[in-house]
Amino acid sequence: MEFENTQRTQLDKLGEFGLIEHIAANARLQQASSIKGIGDDAAVIDAGNHAMVITSDMLVEGVHFDLVFHPLKHLGYKAIVVNLSDVFAMNALPEQVVVNIALSSRFTLEAVEDLYNGINIACEKYKVDLVGGDTVASPRGLTISVTAVGRAKKDELVYRNGAREHDVICVTGDLGAAYVGLQLLEREKQIFMENPKVQPDFEEQTYIVERQLKPEAQREIILKLKELGVKPTSMIDISDGLSSEILHICRQSGVGCRLYEAKLPIDHNAYEMARKFNLDPTVCAMNGGEDYELLFTVPPEVYEKIRPELDVSAIGYITEKAAGVKLIDKSENEVEIKAQGWNAFRKR
Repeated sequence: MEFENTQRTQLDKLGEFGLIEHIAANARLQQASSIKGIGDDAAVIDAGNHAMVITSDMLVEGVHFDLVFHPLKHLGYKAIVVNLSDVFAMNALPEQVVVNIALSSRFTLEAVEDLYNGINIACEKYKVDLVGGDTVASPRGLTISVTAVGRAKKDELVYRNGAREHDVICVTGDLGAAYVGLQLLEREKQIFMENPKVQPDFEEQTYIVERQLKPEAQREIILKLKELGVKPTSMIDISDGLSSEILHICRQSGVGCRLYEAKLPIDHNAYEMARKFNLDPTVCAMNGGEDYELLFTVPPEVYEKIRPELDVSAIGYITEKAAGVKLIDKSENEVEIKAQGWNAFRKR
């Protein structure tokens, strides 16, 4: 199906999610083996007794990372983890990755080795195989594109569209630390650029810095859910911010929700550092992104089953669609949740 738009539309007006929806509206699945196409954390392909789960993500220098403060070894690790997170969000386990890189002549062999050392460490930790890729020259900078392939039983797959009224909304770990860590790194970069003799001062904030530079995917959570015999009704990973992700679930499930500000899990280091930057910790948790935690829904009785077993927080519940997508703040006011997280095409 061809696009028929005759106007000139700037991408920043659509935003990343609007662009994806526009592309998806014109994509038609023709193969019987294509179970799920555009619109979830990963595509799903029929592989006989199982389903293959395939996802791809790209990291571009100057957009997604800054090599002034992002070591190449950490970057290689992160490039793998952010893709594996999407596979886990489908309730699947990753098995292989393919890595493509485009790099300029300023990079040395040793720099490439540092990058792949991080890639290999992540592959070993998460038990996936690096099975190929492409390496090309770039006129400037570094771009990394990773495709991850996973596997799951068809009846174990979890999509974004299964949330039901009264389900409990759960999130793993804590939120906002990666964004606050980025603010700290940006501050220290600015100080360094003004005076290279000044050494970075991270104020013993190792946790929030690592959350930005070296995130982890939630493999153990998925394994534990399988061990407990629990299949969430919907699930998504938190890469673009909690607000964006809960909107994805609500829109695709045809439901509304109530989230509670007082229930949002925020690490105390992230909370205090956000305050030092005159940032609202709740805004960081809702819109910061790059947490790579899992947001999922389960019936109330299932939540009671998993609560003692997992590091998860109940942050709200699913409502009927007409009730809207709301955040209940600490003063009991209802605030409409809007997607204010990462937008790749926002003018900067």
